[in-house]
Amino acid sequence: MTIYPKLITDALQSVRYPGTGKNIVEGGMLKDNLRINGNNINLTLLFPKNPDPFMKSVIKAAEAAIHMAVGDDVEVIISTELPEHLKKETEKLLPQVKYIIAVSSGKGGVGKSTVAANLAVALAQSGYKVGLLDADIFGPSLPKMFQLEDFQPEGETVGDRQMIVPAERYGVKLLSIGFFVRPEQATVWRGPMASNALKQLISEANWGDLDFFILDTPPGTSDIHLTMLQELNVTGAIIVSTPQNVALSDARKGIDMYRNDKINVPILGLVENMSWFTPAELPENKYYLFGREGVKHLSEEIGLPLLGQIPLVQSICESGDNGEPVALHPESPSGRAFADLAAAVVKRL
Repeated sequence: MTIYPKLITDALQSVRYPGTGKNIVEGGMLKDNLRINGNNINLTLLFPKNPDPFMKSVIKAAEAAIHMAVGDDVEVIISTELPEHLKKETEKLLPQVKYIIAVSSGKGGVGKSTVAANLAVALAQSGYKVGLLDADIFGPSLPKMFQLEDFQPEGETVGDRQMIVPAERYGVKLLSIGFFVRPEQATVWRGPMASNALKQLISEANWGDLDFFILDTPPGTSDIHLTMLQELNVTGAIIVSTPQNVALSDARKGIDMYRNDKINVPILGLVENMSWFTPAELPENKYYLFGREGVKHLSEEIGLPLLGQIPLVQSICESGDNGEPVALHPESPSGRAFADLAAAVVKRL
């Protein structure tokens, strides 16, 4: 059987890149260096992130599609590269960080910061080196959640640069604009000022070697998000929502933002927060106050994994107010939910 390039490209059109939902040919991921030498097929796939959480599964699917089209006796060699316009961007900031994860929500009040804080702690409890950036410039809440409202960052000289030293609590390195303004003081800044402050927290801090860098993003879609995505090589995003229909509507907007062709950040999955209410005196009971499994149904509809369902229990609220995230207690039902979430994120990556 003679193998023609069109036979290969047609086969690869059946392979979808989960980050955009497009097939890898339509999405421009197939580099124009396809070589066929007898039964040897060499090609290069362009991935938008390095590391890319979908790389292994897409390569495996591409190999299977080619074998199905031309037979199992061919040898398929697939190389990977970054597109030219992204190669320099990956060198911009935080080169010592393996995975950068944006925890996002379409609207406020869905518990995004609670999820970000407890995910970071749960990952640290699993032995990973974790950094957490409170990127919610106008409503920083992480200082309270980590009992660091009075923390004042110091500087240290690294090489010829003066760097901010992040706080460290529960094994997590943490920075927030809340460390630089009084708790009762409103942050009244225009967009460029907020973006510049965020850049400083990223680029002028000594984060060191990290396995995970968690971004607690502001709610909605704004120029703050664009700043982060331009300055950082974000590995993937996690979308947080409650099961409520109005929250799901805004969650769709957040998903659309990350899937936009100009942003193109893979979505690792969805987290359903406040899935049900369980009173302390009736730990086996579940009351669905905001609707039932709305985020689960959304994840099935758009083809993204549901990474976790977090119950609404009093201990989560109290732990956040007391500065001791509930993920520190994995033996509790709510602590176990965040431990399971962390494990799902690790597995996804």
